[in-house]
Amino acid sequence: MPGPLVALYRMPLSQAALWVLLANVVSFALTLALGHLLVKLYCRKPITPAPPPITRREIALAAGCVAANTLITFVGVALWRVGIIHVGAQLGWRTPLDTIVLLLLMDFAMYWLHRIVHQRWLFPLMHVTHHRYDHPRPLTLFVMNPLETLGFGVLWLVVMWLYSASWLGIALYLALNLGFGMMGHLGVEPLPAGWVKSPVLRLISTSTFHAEHHEDGAYNLGFYTLIWDYLFGTLAPDYRKDFAAVQTGQSIQSAQPQTAQRTVPASTR
Repeated sequence: MPGPLVALYRMPLSQAALWVLLANVVSFALTLALGHLLVKLYCRKPITPAPPPITRREIALAAGCVAANTLITFVGVALWRVGIIHVGAQLGWRTPLDTIVLLLLMDFAMYWLHRIVHQRWLFPLMHVTHHRYDHPRPLTLFVMNPLETLGFGVLWLVVMWLYSASWLGIALYLALNLGFGMMGHLGVEPLPAGWVKSPVLRLISTSTFHAEHHEDGAYNLGFYTLIWDYLFGTLAPDYRKDFAAVQTGQSIQSAQPQTAQRTVPASTR
């Protein structure tokens, strides 16, 4: 196991908390920086209209999300140190295997949790906060109700408890998790037109895929893949059409006839 992880295991918990906070703040900053770079590079392929100016409320919610993620990470480190969560030191074939297993497990679990928070009785309490921002920017990834952030974080801790992964597999998964989250909230589409024509790549989430969910909360509930939306009938029927339209510079709203504009169903308002 690498030296920094050994040090994290042995240092006082108060010191570990500071390192965990630093790691989450740096991840937040890098995600925003890369996201804004992609927005500039692919500004000619907008998915939604440009978002309005950032508000203080968005900044406060994003700070709350980083704080909640820090708390979840700290709890995970504490559970690892007492032996409830196990992190392996093995590398080799376990690294790609663990990364893929964690992606699929979390994608499946988050798909169903996402469906649950869209239920009529729960949506106004938690998830509506995120859906108020339907013209996404990179910051929108972090603009969530802190309770929802904690809910997804607890889900991650449960998966970590059930599946003992290697440290590098975990690290790669966490990096991909941030990458997919950032991609889903760019407001532009960096991926090429041929993406949805490939038998394998078309199963991987795109910016258009998640932006459609912000337009109509009944569809596109997956995070990393389209697998569960295909299997459970929640893939937006216009997904491939919208993806093609974005490639020509049309937003998914302008690509729809005025009489067919999609709205969030009553069950998710």
